Amino acid sequence: MLPYSHMKKVFAIVFLFFAFSGCTHAQQNNNADTLSMVKAQVIKVEKQGVQNVTGTSVNTIEQTLQVKILDGDQTGNIVTIDNDYTTLTEGEVFYMQITKSSYDGSLSYAVSEPYRMPVIYFFIGLFILLVVIFGGIQGIRGLFSLAGSLVLIFYVLIPSILNGYPSIWVGLGIAGIIITLGSYITHGFRKTTSAAIVGMAITIVITSILAFFAVHAAHFTGFSTEDTVYLNMDTAGSINFLNLLLAGIIIGLLGILYDVAISQAVSVEELHTVAPHLSRREIYNRAIRIGREHIGALVNILAIAYVGASLPIILLYVQSAQFSNMVLVNKELFSTEIIRTMVGSIGLIIAVPITTAIAVYILIQPQKKSISKNVERGEKKEIQDIH
Repeated sequence: MLPYSHMKKVFAIVFLFFAFSGCTHAQQNNNADTLSMVKAQVIKVEKQGVQNVTGTSVNTIEQTLQVKILDGDQTGNIVTIDNDYTTLTEGEVFYMQITKSSYDGSLSYAVSEPYRMPVIYFFIGLFILLVVIFGGIQGIRGLFSLAGSLVLIFYVLIPSILNGYPSIWVGLGIAGIIITLGSYITHGFRKTTSAAIVGMAITIVITSILAFFAVHAAHFTGFSTEDTVYLNMDTAGSINFLNLLLAGIIIGLLGILYDVAISQAVSVEELHTVAPHLSRREIYNRAIRIGREHIGALVNILAIAYVGASLPIILLYVQSAQFSNMVLVNKELFSTEIIRTMVGSIGLIIAVPITTAIAVYILIQPQKKSISKNVERGEKKEIQDIH
């Protein structure tokens, strides 16, 4: 294993490589208009009125704003802009897009987004505070694990995909690192953690095989949304979007899979601690009973989360559809998410018996302990009642 000082150098070189690659990618297309995003503040609302959107029956609020630029090369400059994107009030801070024409160098200004960072910071802070208060040292470890996962995704996974590396293999590699480091950081180097990691690894392999078969059998292209089309144009077709879809399925499964695997491994450990005289089979049966309850609660999460996040687009298609619901479901936009949800749910289901079996094998050593006949009969009756 490399010494710690050498490891730091390796990580630094990898980080600089990806950062340089990202910069190179961003500097392509020199002939295009130059876009920049700066913060600005509304000094005065000069005019505000309601205007009809051409060709529709929808009305929108249109404003003429006097704004002050707060950062960038034009800090302190005051400009007047038209805004029909979102209603702003005097004193409000927002992000403004400045476009410099590649033809004559002229500048145009447009409202991009309201400045939401204070709200985001507040809820992130509240989340961290509650995790620390109610999660204790385990919660703090979980925060470090989360931070490490985000670093891997934003500084390794995304740059690697943008630089042309195969999405599916990068996704599998990052998934393996996340579940290994995240589990050990949060729960420590214990047999229970190792059992959960092995269970997750096996589940990810099986799920990846199922996902690979599903996306090819369904003849998916990976171009189910406008975002993918724009990304394909921006990267000059260097990304395999089918592999990207597979990587997305795998990464999206990790969070809930982690919860299931750790819960099952801990259940086996606790059952064995409370009743060390029980056989492996009996511990397995009891832990599976806990896992079934977990599956019942979790199996709805993926589907309902998708419906909630995609409610506007679902309403749009249903409202404007001239075809049957089956035709709508068959569209790649919806069928992709159905396959994603089904494959992910299958992964959650098989994670329960796989992780439980591995935890039972690793954590429980065959042994005979003497207990009273009454206790043994009572426990067997309880197991029968559970079944």
